[in-house]
This record gives sequence, C-alpha cells and structure tokens, in this order.
Amino acid sequence: QVQLVESGGGLVQAGGSLRLSCEASGSGFSINAMGWYRQAPGKQRELVATITRGGNTNYADSVKGRFTISIDNTKNTVYLQMNSLKPEDTAVYSCKGVVTLIGKIYANQYWGQGTQVTVSS
Repeated sequence: QVQLVESGGGLVQAGGSLRLSCEASGSGFSINAMGWYRQAPGKQRELVATITRGGNTNYADSVKGRFTISIDNTKNTVYLQMNSLKPEDTAVYSCKGVVTLIGKIYANQYWGQGTQVTVSS
C-alpha cells in the first residue's frame, strides 16, 4: 500500500508564494509520475501540473510561468512551487501518484488527502 501526504498549504496574500510538498510512503513501489490537482468550491477538480519520474512536466495554461513542479526521486516527494499567487488559485490542492507495485505489471493511482490554499486579495 502507498500513502501520499501533502503539506505546505495555507493563507497567503495575492502576489505571494507557497510551496507544496507531497511524499509517497510505503514499501515495494516505484513512482511512474506524480501530479497536483485542485478543486475550488463549486467547481470540478482540475489538473495543475504533472511530472514523470524522468522529469517531463505538463502544466495547466492558467499556471504556466507561475508554478513549478519538481520531483525528488530519492525522497519519493513531489513539490509545487507557486509564485505570483492570485485569488483564483484558491482551492484544495491534492497530490496524485501513479505507482507500480513491485512484482506487478500495471500501475495504480493513489491520492493524498488534500491541502487548502487560500489567496486573499
């Protein structure tokens, strides 16, 4: 079993920065990719950014140039550096891991519990 635990959310003023972290823990697994998603009140969950184990990244247009996703494979941890935050970035941010368990040929998806990011104007 794999657990994902996020940290780093909070309240920040517009124009400020936050750094989210998500650590995958457990035993006998290999990370294929990790990503950040967010859900604002009354809206559907949307992709923010993803990164593969090899470092290939993908960003939502709304965060390009402001957010940076990175991964530390030695720590099984993905980070999301968020700069120039806007009130519309306010949401619950959740981490997703695409993981292959040792001995298996298929990948599973695991989600963290989410962390609140609030940007005040």
